[in-house]
Amino acid sequence: MNIAFIAHDKKKDDLVRFTIAYEGVLKSHTLYSTGTTGLRIMEETALYLHRYKSGPLGGDQQIGAMIAENKMDLVIFFKDPLTAQPHEPDISALIRLCDVYSIPLATNMATAEVLLSGLKRGEFKWREILKEKNRNEN
Repeated sequence: MNIAFIAHDKKKDDLVRFTIAYEGVLKSHTLYSTGTTGLRIMEETALYLHRYKSGPLGGDQQIGAMIAENKMDLVIFFKDPLTAQPHEPDISALIRLCDVYSIPLATNMATAEVLLSGLKRGEFKWREILKEKNRNEN
């Protein structure tokens, strides 16, 4: 599966700790991230992530483009709800795209843990069915 990681500055440490805890599950998937978040994860784990630009510089939109093309299966975005973000419209657009294309989205550690527990158990087979349907329609 293709999994994207994004984290606001005050949540990057939490996301790094999360990926350390789930490294065994994540290592068999294709991972993507915004710039600094991906660098931090790669520095602390043996995981490789394809890194896009920093979120405020277009990285959120690059991941959004993958979602719109049905090339992303899961998004883990540790948001900081207590700090104003200058690129809030980009964040809202990314969340909206996840809803439009039925992409599971976790915006906090609790939800991310539930999603990765399901991933570990193989409960995302429906994504393959959806991808096949989209291929047949195009």
